[in-house]
Amino acid sequence: MFNFLPATLVGLIATVLMVANVLFWVPILLFFSILKVLLPLKKVRLLIDPLLLRIAEAWIAGNSGWMRLTQRTVWDVQGIEGLNARSWYLVNCNHQSWVDILVLQHLFNRRIPLLKFFLKQQLIWVPVMGLAWWALEFPFMRRHSEEFLKTHPEMRGKDQATTRKACEKFALIPTSVMNFMEGTRFTRAKHQRQQSPYKHLLKPKVGGLALALNAMGDKFQAILDVTIVYPDGVPKFWQFLQGKLRRVIVRVQTLPIPQELARADYAGDTNVRQAYQLWAQQLWAAKETQIQALLVPS
Repeated sequence: MFNFLPATLVGLIATVLMVANVLFWVPILLFFSILKVLLPLKKVRLLIDPLLLRIAEAWIAGNSGWMRLTQRTVWDVQGIEGLNARSWYLVNCNHQSWVDILVLQHLFNRRIPLLKFFLKQQLIWVPVMGLAWWALEFPFMRRHSEEFLKTHPEMRGKDQATTRKACEKFALIPTSVMNFMEGTRFTRAKHQRQQSPYKHLLKPKVGGLALALNAMGDKFQAILDVTIVYPDGVPKFWQFLQGKLRRVIVRVQTLPIPQELARADYAGDTNVRQAYQLWAQQLWAAKETQIQALLVPS
């Protein structure tokens, strides 16, 4: 509707609609979340948690609404048919931009349970959104460098404990655990610094995925391996708001849970960690090949 307007004006309209959507739904989320904190009973949690998820789904639907009003994006999507909104999924995806999150939420909303992201601890201080993520019980992780952990070894197990605690909550009602295996957004500088063997991907990190599988392997119906490609170039968030995302290609592959790994001791067994690394490298090699093929003009 608004995409015939100048790009800057489209961006301003999209920003206003996005903020209005946030300010409408977040206070409702907070009300019920605080009620759950004040009444810390399992029966109350089982009553309120599904309600919080419905509110979050309505919020995401609102985002999809303003996206349709301001975008002329051509969506080339395969693999999202036949998913179950009442099951558990472990979702893995390559990561290039904050736009990835809106793409994933737009495509998976009400097709699978709400995506739960593991967030950096600092993000809890983001105005309004930090409270929303807290209300939805997104786990906040304190990610430390290896140098820091060498001098503070007592912190090494903190994120693992946070992951296990979060997964215990996720196991109560259907949930989709979201994992960006690269651990951060792809940039050329990070790619060069890592000396990644992949042209379009950073090296995979399996720790978070392994902990989720160890904690909830018997719950997950499948792994949804998602590949996002922006054939006209990776958009910055402001470019996206301006309606400049012309095309996005998404491929979703449903993979079985590797039960032999899910049941194994990732934290305590070196051989298991090596097996996870091999599994991830094979997955990443296939994703690299797929991305390369999708970027070739048809």
